[in-house]
Amino acid sequence: MTIQDSRQTWIDRRIIREEIDKYLRHGQHFIPHEEIETLLRNSGAPDRAQLEDILQKSLAVQDLSPAEVASLTRVTDPDMLARMKETALAVKLKVYDNRIVTFAPLYLGNYCVNNCAYCGFKTDNTEAQRRVLDKTEIQREVQVLAGQIGHKRLIVVYGEHPKNDIDYILQSIRDIYDVKIPTRHGVGNIRRVNVNAPPFSVADLARLKDVGIGTYQVFQETYHRPTYERLHPSNTIKGDYLWRLYCMHRALEAGVDDVGIGALFGLYDWRFEVMGLVYHARELERATGIGPHTISFPRLEPALHASLSETSPYRVSDADFFKIMMIIRLAVPYTGMILTARETPEIRHEAIQMGVTQVDASSKIRIGGYNLGQQEQQQDSQQFILGDPRSLDEVIRELAQMGYISSFCTAGYRCGRTGKCIMDLLRDGAEGKFCKLNAVLTFREWLDDFSSEETRRVAEPVMEQEIREIKDTMPGIYNKFKAYYDRICQGERDLYL
Repeated sequence: MTIQDSRQTWIDRRIIREEIDKYLRHGQHFIPHEEIETLLRNSGAPDRAQLEDILQKSLAVQDLSPAEVASLTRVTDPDMLARMKETALAVKLKVYDNRIVTFAPLYLGNYCVNNCAYCGFKTDNTEAQRRVLDKTEIQREVQVLAGQIGHKRLIVVYGEHPKNDIDYILQSIRDIYDVKIPTRHGVGNIRRVNVNAPPFSVADLARLKDVGIGTYQVFQETYHRPTYERLHPSNTIKGDYLWRLYCMHRALEAGVDDVGIGALFGLYDWRFEVMGLVYHARELERATGIGPHTISFPRLEPALHASLSETSPYRVSDADFFKIMMIIRLAVPYTGMILTARETPEIRHEAIQMGVTQVDASSKIRIGGYNLGQQEQQQDSQQFILGDPRSLDEVIRELAQMGYISSFCTAGYRCGRTGKCIMDLLRDGAEGKFCKLNAVLTFREWLDDFSSEETRRVAEPVMEQEIREIKDTMPGIYNKFKAYYDRICQGERDLYL
């Protein structure tokens, strides 16, 4: 068998039709295009009283209906938008408290059999520099991420190709977890690996669960099926809209507790994509009892030999992008919201005040980029160009100046606060309290092991305020928390409640 024949056989075996059909309801999928388009066409902006009713529902951590979401997309009045922004932040603080989770992306392989019109990794891009990192290269990347920068949480990213299939993914995650590297006072290591990878079968997803991942992300890219099929050729794996649409059903069936969804804004009308995300979240809760742990909303960015990334008529303005974030926070109030370094520092600063809960920093998306050090971004070796190249230290300093604590917590994954459990805790506000405690503990670690003196000076008053709040609002657990905190100050690491 030739290499080409072997690759085609691998492609042909990827999609398992029965692992789509069994989730369909009466033979239909859960994105009702006509219904969404009718709602968007017929909905008007709410009046002030109607808006307030919708916002109070979000503040009660109740999901908004599709009709309510459609009406929010029509709001243009500045005062009403300001009220939506104010409420979005209030919802975030109620559910997630005063913290922002930090992470880094780690691209491990950019070989891909797909041919997406907007992606620099598409198989037809013969100028792309293709690599898959081996064990030594992976561990060198992690030594920088965990030993020099101080990250505890990664999102690992893979193309869809035999060179970085499930066996490679599993071994690469083991290799990441194996790295332990001395820091100023302790040991640096990655405590939780989240995965951004292609859709898999239930059997492969069960293996992914067993290796100890956190959240499994697959973005639908666009929920508008005609657009999806136009941008993803039918002779590719990704050309199957339903295989991708139901990957989170398969993941939850396989025991992966936390799943992340998203859309690539700029491929189609942003209003339709927001509705698609809402319908997806509602369907996961209906079918499995577990909504999305996170929602991401990347915007289309320029990519090598992917002209659509620059010419799409659906590119999203900054004003509409902010509206997207507000609506998602209000519509799916329990979910985490991820904003990546695709965006500029200015956009990210504003977005933090609209309910975002997770950001990356010190990010490099060139394969092997962390070990290369401060290299210029290169279109032929990365998927797109980043908008925010700042270091983790710089990002944390800005967050502290805004009054936020940076969290490196991974305790929930190890204490069983995942899946249905975390959904319930998020809805009643209890998870935010757990996370506040562990955020302070992990932030203390990072400040002692990695922070610059300038960032430490800005962050210490925020830390002191957080400790006072814990003492005042959680007296029953304060003594145990303080004992853990003191032990971390004395050099112990990885203590959590």
